Amino acid sequence: MANEQPDAAAAPEPTAAAAAPTATLPAAAAAADAKPAAEPAGKPAAEAALPTAKRTKKPGVPPRRGKKLRNHLRNVEKKLRETGTVPLRQAVAELKKLKRVKFDETVEVHINLGIDVTQSDQMVRGAIPLPHGIGKSVRVAVFAQGDNAAKAKAAGADIVGAADLVEKIQKEGFLEFDVVIATQDMMAMVSRLGKVLGPRGLMPTPKAGTVVPASGNLDAAVREFKAGKVEYRSDKTGQIHAGVGKMSFDEQKLVENINVFVEQVRNAKPSGVKGNFINGVVLSATMSPGIRISF
Repeated sequence: MANEQPDAAAAPEPTAAAAAPTATLPAAAAAADAKPAAEPAGKPAAEAALPTAKRTKKPGVPPRRGKKLRNHLRNVEKKLRETGTVPLRQAVAELKKLKRVKFDETVEVHINLGIDVTQSDQMVRGAIPLPHGIGKSVRVAVFAQGDNAAKAKAAGADIVGAADLVEKIQKEGFLEFDVVIATQDMMAMVSRLGKVLGPRGLMPTPKAGTVVPASGNLDAAVREFKAGKVEYRSDKTGQIHAGVGKMSFDEQKLVENINVFVEQVRNAKPSGVKGNFINGVVLSATMSPGIRISF
């Protein structure tokens, strides 16, 4: 009996030892669960201040303008509405006063045409070299081969090619150019690029002067577009939009460019158009409201 007492006394010890870890497991689990909940309070203030909600800004939507800028633009637009249509020279002077950004803005002309956009024969399209250019370098790509390719390079074309250029555009999506010119003999090959160049307004066409016939002057066509020849085309709403210079141009140069451009559009009136062909002309810059011009 005396020998059994140590055994009996020793028996409960493993049970107590085994019970101790079992009893601490829920506490450890609770502590582990509670630890992440306490972490945000110990995070640095910079991390805690970061927004947790994902932004839902839609592409193409500009950021909200500040109150000062909104008030300024509201006052400018009110003044322009009260002024109404003004002569071209006055409109150019007023446009220069509206400059408020550091970069050199593009001066744009927007013409509202009285055409029926459902009639294909009333689409207005063409190209014209402006007397003072458009104030930016134009990258010209030319589809030509043989002697014509050499002439295009000598005239200043940035990219010259034939089947190799067609393949590069199709397979690599190469579109690092602003104007595309093609000789007449290359159009069968270039026509395969209609789905790529067409939606971007780059497809060569005789009306725009970007398809040069066998008897045409390829050198002159390349030089005109490099110097600032402007293509224009009426859109599905019957409007024409085109850049005609830069804000850094002298007022006289802008006036001459705009006069030449509007007269070119006026002379391109389709025979099927009845009544007023030009309903209105608006002058604007990249970051300015429009000013209505009386022509």
